[in-house]
Amino acid sequence: MTTTGRRALLAAGAAAGATALVGCTSSGGEGPRRPDAAEREAERVARAEAALRARSVTVARGLLERYDAVLAAHPALAPRLTPLRRSVAAHVGALGEGGTGGEGTAATGTGAVEPAAASASPAPSPSARPTAAPSPAPVPVAADPGTALRELAAAERAASDGHTEALLAAPPEYARLLASVAASGAVHIYLLTEGARA
Repeated sequence: MTTTGRRALLAAGAAAGATALVGCTSSGGEGPRRPDAAEREAERVARAEAALRARSVTVARGLLERYDAVLAAHPALAPRLTPLRRSVAAHVGALGEGGTGGEGTAATGTGAVEPAAASASPAPSPSARPTAAPSPAPVPVAADPGTALRELAAAERAASDGHTEALLAAPPEYARLLASVAASGAVHIYLLTEGARA
């Protein structure tokens, strides 16, 4: 092969490679692909469900904090409230499945959620800065155990009502879970009020 033939062959190969490279990277002037209506709707539904889950978990965590506060203020109520608290902790875990679980809580082997301080994670070094938001103010608890139970029943009712209202916007599977949690809340209300009289 002559020098001219080799140069021509190399030039033709380089030109073909450059053309192929430009063809692969060229978008044809259309810009980035825009999602179609179905993709936009699916994204909107996913965002709405994530927001619904976050609100439901927040409601359940608030109730769990209320149980912890009542138990701390009235340790004599522990035999009565501990099983209900465990149930609420399980609700926090169940409602958060799918992306909104664990911040500030740790799942135990029984499916219950315990405060993060009780988990087996190593303590941060003294020089480490906390990255989480500051803890919310402690939940006020009545000095009288009977009043504290009535307030806890009112918090259960508010949480149960919140879960029931969320049913309207929830997808079917999550709606069934919310209905179950709301029904459990109704049982807790009974046990905190009427069950005490029996």
